[in-house]
Formats: sequence, structure tokens, C-alpha cells
Amino acid sequence: MLRGIFAIFVAFLIGTAPSLADQRVMLARSAVLLNGPWQFHTGDDPAWKKPSLDDSKWESVNLAPLAGAHDGDVGLTNYVAGWAARAHKGYKGFAWYRLTVNVKSLSDKEFALVGPADVDTVYQIYFNGRFIGSDGDFSRSPPTVISVQPHLFPLPRADWSVSGDEWRGVIAIRVWCRAAPPPDAGGIHIAPWLGTAQGASAQYHLQWIEKFDGYVVDATEGLGFLLLAVMALSLVPFDRTDSFYRWLAAGLVLLAAVRGNQAVYFWSQSETLTEYIIVHYVLGDPLLLGLWTMTWRACFGLRNERWTAAATLALTAICMLGQILSLSMLTGVVPHLLAVTAAYALAWGRLAFLLLFAGFFIRGLRSRGRSDWLALFVMLLLLVGLYATELSGIGIPGIWFPFGVGVSRTEYAYAALDVVLFMYLLQRLWRYAPRGSVTPAV
Repeated sequence: MLRGIFAIFVAFLIGTAPSLADQRVMLARSAVLLNGPWQFHTGDDPAWKKPSLDDSKWESVNLAPLAGAHDGDVGLTNYVAGWAARAHKGYKGFAWYRLTVNVKSLSDKEFALVGPADVDTVYQIYFNGRFIGSDGDFSRSPPTVISVQPHLFPLPRADWSVSGDEWRGVIAIRVWCRAAPPPDAGGIHIAPWLGTAQGASAQYHLQWIEKFDGYVVDATEGLGFLLLAVMALSLVPFDRTDSFYRWLAAGLVLLAAVRGNQAVYFWSQSETLTEYIIVHYVLGDPLLLGLWTMTWRACFGLRNERWTAAATLALTAICMLGQILSLSMLTGVVPHLLAVTAAYALAWGRLAFLLLFAGFFIRGLRSRGRSDWLALFVMLLLLVGLYATELSGIGIPGIWFPFGVGVSRTEYAYAALDVVLFMYLLQRLWRYAPRGSVTPAV
């Protein structure tokens, strides 16, 4: 992978020595992971960014990762558990991290800070009291959440307290967590890096490669689904009365949009978390279930059963409404009883969709009087992706880390789906091939 290739180069630039508050470090062309211990305090006070603040009575938090530690999603390295695992279970809102660093400079070099690569949920960062950057929009209350990305913050000499060859600075990170986190979430998961301009830049680019590796599969599969949609539409002229190809193309285009949006959200900051949730969960999941149910209804020749179309429409609306009313971001806005009822309606609606899938397939096989194993395989692979939450809920592993990169069960299923669906469409295309002998030209 790109990460492994780039790591060979980065190894010459990045130091691995641990960093402690007030520890003197030597920085030549290196970068140092600022494990701490950091001083930590829940709550919010603008005065906490000041370098003169006495934070000696704050809680001490060590951000040193275990050997080989990575996050459970895409394989980001140097991962540590959040504040929910550090006696702050269920806490949401603001918290601050502070660390004093002392650097012994061999020459008047330019230094830089690589921001935390993984934070729940957004952060602002100050150096010696000066705001140097953020991830998220803090101009609103509550802050607007976007995906956390690698950031490189220059630290010019003027920002430091310099005495001879000793450079001193106080890093203060203000974190806001959107919702009550799971057991190991909350706050900073990957410590910042401090280094020379060259060393910090190398680490910054390595973090971007990790980010790219984590979501390139989603983007690639999305492109594959779009190509399959074009292939499906190319079969329409062979039988204009068969709506299967149109429904299939619509399902593939939406699936490509939902999967591709994963990469858009995490690679760019053009979309807020709220917009991502609306696209992926509120609209995407229910519409995918509805479109693919109609696809298989058409595939197995059940278009005359109008009740199935009505049921599909009703279940899509139920799932969409259930998703909206049970969103965690609406806790406190939607009455608790209504939110619980909506969650149950969503769960039962998804189960009803699953029963429709099974019924369509069984009845389709009976009506054809033969086994269409490729269609069965396509449906099973699709269901692995559409029912990922339910499969994880019954204990089926959801992610693996080949080459240190997280690849989910859904990504494996959809990669196979690209191949098998291509074969299935070729099989259907073969049905339209001319039959009989061909007389060679004389």
C-alpha cells in the first residue's frame, strides 16, 4: 500500500522518542509524538488557553499508545482510548488538554505542529495563547462538526518563548464532543506531533496516506457500481418491457452515491456531520432498501402484485421517519417515548424489508421453475451490506486489518458484489444472443 512505501521515507525523518510535559527534547529533522502526560479538565473557560495558567491540579492524561495500536475503523495508528474510558463515561460537551513543551534547538529552525488525527468530535488549538487552527466551525453554538483531518500548523519563532537555545511553548486544545460517547470514545484519540518543518510535514503526509487508504475502497466500489448501472441500462433496448434493468440501475446509482459519500466526507470538509447523517442514514438506508426491494420484485416477475409495491413504499416511509426521530442528535428535542417508538418502528421496518427480500426470491425461483444461483449470490452479498448493523449485533466480526488498513465486512461484500453482478448481467445478456446455426460466407 501507499502507506508502507511512504513509511520507508518517513522513517528517516520522524523520531520515536516519547515526550513529557517540561521535558527537553532535541529536534534536528525529526518529529515527536506528544504523548504527555497532558493536563485535562472537563468544562470550558477561555482563560484556559493562557500559557500562565496554573493547571497543576488538573487531571493527568497519558496519550501514549500501546505498541501497534490503531483505531477500529480504518487503521489510524497511535490510537488511544478516549475520556469515556478514563472515568468520564457518558460525558459530552467541552474539555481542555494542556501540555508544556521545551525544545532545545540546534539552530534557528522553523517548527510545526501536526494536529490530532482523531478527535471526538471537533477541536480548537492554541499555542502560547494564540489561536493557530481548528477542525470544525466554532462560530456557532453548538459547534458545527466536520470530519477530522490531518492538519499542519506552523509555529514561527515569534510564537515561542525563546531563551538562548531553549524554546518553550504551551499547547492548549479545546475539544467539543457532540454526543455521549461509547465506552472508549471522547476527546483526543491520537496525540499531536511536534517537529521541525521538514519532520512535521513528513508525518502530516503520512497521516493523509492513512486517511486515503482507509476510504479508497469505498470510492473504488462506488465507481464500480456506476459502471454496472451503465451496463444495466445498456440492456434496456433488448427488452423494454422488463423494468428490472431500470430499477437495478437506480439501486446501483444510489448505492454508489452512498458509498462514495464516505470518501467525500472523510477526504474533504465540504460536508458537515449532520449532512452526512442525512445522506447516509436518513435518506440513503431507507431508499436503498426500497429500491432494491423493487429491483428484485421486477427481477422475479412479480410486477403484477401491486400490494408489494405499496408495502415497499410504506416501509420506506416508516424507516425514513424512524431514522429521523431516533437520531441521537435530536435527543432532548424529540420526546423520549417517541424516540424509543421510532427506533422500534425502524427495527421492525428493516425486518419487514428482509422478509420481502426472502419472499420475492423464493417465489421468483418457483415461478421460473429453476435455480438462478447467481441471482441468489447477488442478493446475499447485497444483504450483507444493507444489514451490516444487524450482522454486527449478532456477533459477526465487522472489520479486518490486512496490511494495517481497516477493510470492513461491507467492503468485502460489495467488492464481491461488483464481480458477481457483472457476471449475472452477462448471463442475462446471453439470453438475448441469436440462436441457431450461422451459415459461413462463401
